[in-house]
Amino acid sequence: MHLFEHWPEPGVDDDKKKGFFDQVRRLNSSYPGGLVSYIQNAKKLLADSKAGKNPYDGFTPSVPSGEVLTFGNDNFVSLEAAGVKEARNAAFVLVAGGLGERLGYKGIKVALPRETTTGKCFLQHYIESILSLQEASCKMVGDGCHTKIPFVIMTSDDTNALTIKLLESNSYFGMEPSQVKILKQEKVACLADNDARLALDPNDKYKIQTKPHGHGDVHSLLYSSGLLEQWKNEERKWVLFFQDTNGLLFNAIPSALGVSATKGYNVNSLAVPRKAKEAIGGITKLTHVDGRTMVINVEYNQLDPLLRATGHPDGDANCETGYSPYPGNINQLILELGPYIEELKKTHGAISEFVNPKYTDSTKTAFKSSTRLECMMQDYPKTLPPSAKVGFTVMDTWLAYAPVKNNPEDAAKVPKGNPYHSATSGEMAIYRANSLILRKAGAQIADPVVDTFNGQEAEVWPRITWSPRWGLTFKDIKEKVCGNSSITQRSALVINGRNIFLEGLLLDGTLIVNAVDEAEVKLTGPVQNKGWTIQHVDYKDTSEKEEIRIRGFKFEKVEQLEVNYTEPGKHSLSA
Repeated sequence: MHLFEHWPEPGVDDDKKKGFFDQVRRLNSSYPGGLVSYIQNAKKLLADSKAGKNPYDGFTPSVPSGEVLTFGNDNFVSLEAAGVKEARNAAFVLVAGGLGERLGYKGIKVALPRETTTGKCFLQHYIESILSLQEASCKMVGDGCHTKIPFVIMTSDDTNALTIKLLESNSYFGMEPSQVKILKQEKVACLADNDARLALDPNDKYKIQTKPHGHGDVHSLLYSSGLLEQWKNEERKWVLFFQDTNGLLFNAIPSALGVSATKGYNVNSLAVPRKAKEAIGGITKLTHVDGRTMVINVEYNQLDPLLRATGHPDGDANCETGYSPYPGNINQLILELGPYIEELKKTHGAISEFVNPKYTDSTKTAFKSSTRLECMMQDYPKTLPPSAKVGFTVMDTWLAYAPVKNNPEDAAKVPKGNPYHSATSGEMAIYRANSLILRKAGAQIADPVVDTFNGQEAEVWPRITWSPRWGLTFKDIKEKVCGNSSITQRSALVINGRNIFLEGLLLDGTLIVNAVDEAEVKLTGPVQNKGWTIQHVDYKDTSEKEEIRIRGFKFEKVEQLEVNYTEPGKHSLSA
């Protein structure tokens, strides 16, 4: 056995040898079916890879059925209400196993500021959004409902300790610690060659080299943790999965959950309109020659050749809407709990895997470096029976999707017109979405100006941000915007509190409003000051913090009006 070739005689390094077997035990117990199953799966996938086998051989693509929503119309508003009502029957699962290295940030991604006007990090925003949903859902149902929505965070060796520290040092951002469960994923063994021989760690002959298995592990971790059965006993109905740095996601959650509830979807993938050939997977219905069907994310580099090979000479092309008929997958899933549990009983949470070896040459006989099997959370529907109701919900990109994953250098190289998906674009997208939502609610919001940060052109809208308890749904916001309010382009507005009303506010500068829930505050009349100016920051400028450098800008807080309402009752801010 190649793993033991370099072992000295008994009595030498015995502790390290014991450590080796401890590691083998861990690797064996954390993979459905153990290491034997892992190696068998690897052999098959490596043989297919070497043979250049097409994973979609025998399948014909077609456009699946789903819902396309228009922000703010009656249908959207009623679906949001249905979703808020269902939220108390839901559990949320965040996959957060990644560090921000690709971003040029050394910490965990969920600790990054979602936006720098308030500096609230992604994790704080997610927790506050879940708590607001919890409160609104209970209020809607009445009957003294005190349901707590469970929140699971999947971490990895890289992020586990830092995630726990972030939660504990911030008192869980207002959530009860008992609501939060951390599940740590283990890495998987690396493979040295096409025969799936396990690779030793180059720095330690008593260790098998390991690498991350991907966020698909979340399903097996939930299955083995016993949480799903616990939720079922509590009569919960939905599990919502989301990823670590999409600051707009909770704009989409209420209406998407409403779609799941009204359409009875077992699986609902959140999606955005997708331009043909855009570097984002397309949600596709695949029908096999043997009659099997599945609705699944097909990666963009596979969708075009698949369409061409099955009678679509133009491949992945835009239709009359100006977008591809295959909506863009954004990796946020809503699963119905009952059918999900039944499926996992069969698979134990094992997700269909893939392997992506980097070969040394075209003979495909040797690897440049060891490889491993990987799996993706969104591949869960691959094993579902044809009877499963699998659909999607499409929402405008500006409303629902602005992930932060590329560092400034990579983002600046993105072809013109394509999304940067950087810290710069992620923050600017929040201000744009909030500005457009307030516009739709009847406020006059100035047009943006275009500026360039770290080589990326961005629309700079007024820096408007609010706490989730102020505006969870469009109906909430519409009820709080009345009269003729206007906000200039150079302004910033921060709303912290539930009952704050814009009634003829004329803002030209920076206004921060903090109010306790029992205070009702009307913002009226002109507020004018020098405000906060935007300063450019070069990403190479090491005198600035990483989270500022990767954005390319910071705020110079010249002048502001900050008002705090700590007493219950009716208040009015008027100049």
